[in-house]
Amino acid sequence: MKLYYLPGASSLFPHIVLVESGLFFDAVKVDERTKAMDDGGDYRAVNPLGYVPALQLDDGSVLTETVSIAQYVADRVPAKKLAPPNGTLARAKLQSWLNFISSEMQLGCFCPLFDREIPLAVKAIFRRRLDSRLAHVEQHLVQKAYLLGDDFSIADVYLFVVSNWARSVELDLSPYPSILALRKRVGIRPATQEAMRRENLIS
Repeated sequence: MKLYYLPGASSLFPHIVLVESGLFFDAVKVDERTKAMDDGGDYRAVNPLGYVPALQLDDGSVLTETVSIAQYVADRVPAKKLAPPNGTLARAKLQSWLNFISSEMQLGCFCPLFDREIPLAVKAIFRRRLDSRLAHVEQHLVQKAYLLGDDFSIADVYLFVVSNWARSVELDLSPYPSILALRKRVGIRPATQEAMRRENLIS
């Protein structure tokens, strides 16, 4: 398998999950501006939309979108318990959190804050929206170690990756101690450390 990624982007989510899985894969860096790949060629031949991540399987087929890739990988290694079994209420709750982080936090709040063409007054609206979403997660985590309770899952990795962007948009996470505690638990996992080293995000 090949994972196509941009350092520190949402592709870090499936990158960490792949390392957690223990499955063999190659990580191929994509240049955000030119779409050139480290191993040669134009990334748009892999994903015509040009954004990461994409996972190319051994048969040549390509899977895109972070949530789909992470769940596919987790289901390949059920013994690792990275995701609850399909058809269970726990799996539905996992998918609920994955959708919330994707739509309400990543795309609905963080992405507009990175857009240089959006006026500051409009960005202030997205900041307030993000604060409300973070407060919701914080309240949920007050008496829980992870988003699904006592058990680590891929949803925790996704929250870790998205909340990594707080510093880049000058967002203070100190009002959310439970989120910071989860970030610490996920951040010290060997798989997280390894994926971040591979992306040169830490030394």
